[in-house]
Amino acid sequence: MYPLSVHVFQADALFVSALQSSQQPSLSQIRQAIAGALDAYGDAGCAGRVAQEFGDHPESASARMLWARTAAAAASDQFASRMRRMAAADNSAFGRNPATGLSAIRSA
Repeated sequence: MYPLSVHVFQADALFVSALQSSQQPSLSQIRQAIAGALDAYGDAGCAGRVAQEFGDHPESASARMLWARTAAAAASDQFASRMRRMAAADNSAFGRNPATGLSAIRSA
């Protein structure tokens, strides 16, 4: 077995979800669809459904996978960017060293 990127699992989950690109979903809707599909089918179940769809409908599956990869990456990048901004805000609230800030809070 080889290591896979989390983006692969997210794209597979979005691919098998009921969400359609024609709905022009928001990033929040995309993340919810990914979470729902992973909860319902798991990583392996999503991958199996992707494989089945490529076998049954290769002409439409490739376009859907392209959309799923692009949308999943955008949702993941936007989420990661927000988390980095939150971490930076936390660090600036505590000074350069968050551990020092926590020590100061505990001693107060």
